[in-house]
Amino acid sequence: MKISFEAPLNQISFGNVSYNFLKEFYKISQKDSSFSFVIHPIGEVNLSSFDKIEKDFADWIQSCLNNRFKFLTKDTISLKLWHLNGAQNRICPKQVLYTFYELDEPTDVERCIVGLQDTTIFSSANSARSFAFSGLGKVYSVPLGFDSDFFKTSKTYLEGKTHFILMGKFEKRKHTDKIIKTWIKKYGNNPKYQLTCSILNPFLNKDLMKNIMDGYRSLAWNINFLPFVKTNSEVNDILNSADIDLSGLSGAEGWGLPAFNATCLGKWSIVLNATSHLDWATKTNSILVEPSGKIPAYDNTFFVKGAPFNQGNIYDFTEDQAVAAMEKAVKLVEDKKINEEGVKLGQTFTYERTVGQIVSIINQLH
Repeated sequence: MKISFEAPLNQISFGNVSYNFLKEFYKISQKDSSFSFVIHPIGEVNLSSFDKIEKDFADWIQSCLNNRFKFLTKDTISLKLWHLNGAQNRICPKQVLYTFYELDEPTDVERCIVGLQDTTIFSSANSARSFAFSGLGKVYSVPLGFDSDFFKTSKTYLEGKTHFILMGKFEKRKHTDKIIKTWIKKYGNNPKYQLTCSILNPFLNKDLMKNIMDGYRSLAWNINFLPFVKTNSEVNDILNSADIDLSGLSGAEGWGLPAFNATCLGKWSIVLNATSHLDWATKTNSILVEPSGKIPAYDNTFFVKGAPFNQGNIYDFTEDQAVAAMEKAVKLVEDKKINEEGVKLGQTFTYERTVGQIVSIINQLH
């Protein structure tokens, strides 16, 4: 099998997924001498987030980058990990696209790009269903896995406080503003509770982000905003420090890595029961919030009405629903209830399984 992997290798969420795919492809390459694999990076290569990378693995990645044209032949299949916007370009005659879709109204352009692929794999069943009934050929869903860079630590964090976290870049789609303001109304300025936010959005103006965070600080002193988190070790500490994760209240996700990873570490995640969350969040491993309805996704920045991409709606919740879920989560923490089903989730959803399913799909093209 010959695969050309076209993907970003950087510090954002797409880069983390690419990195975990590469771990599994590396394992395959060590077992199967007939397996040919090269990497065509999208954008600048930056592996600094992966501070525990082993030398042999790093050397293999560099070799795959160095040889990306030497081993590129007509019988090589491209596996592209990217947005729908940009997936119309390919470097091999056959292309399998692994992508993320969040909304509910695929546009003609998006359908066209999905139809152009030999196979399209979405990260969630909900996303795949949005396209599967349009006669677009082979459409699959393959879920992501729990990142092996994350593990339970023996450290003590914020002793005597119930610690909430909110991770993921500031967006209307993720309900960032609504989540923070709801939390402040309920727990702001109460010394028993702390909210830590890692919400910097690199695509927004720095002064705008500062003003937004200063506005929240003026409402409550027990809310903390982190600078850009540079390494997976730092992310692991944030996840481990949490008692309760609020990231799952996002209105639309292609997967939702922060809430998923927190749950796999045994934390209590409050999760909106919609979009990709349906693939992994259950009433036994999460605190589910049923959507109160839908609202337009448009924010005139990332989602612009009438654009050829990203059209449709996100799911919403009421403030009362969120508060009730927070109270339930606090009770579980105070009663020292361990999220054992969440830990099992991380044992079931693995990147080994993810890449294994992708390879099986690629094999069908030979």
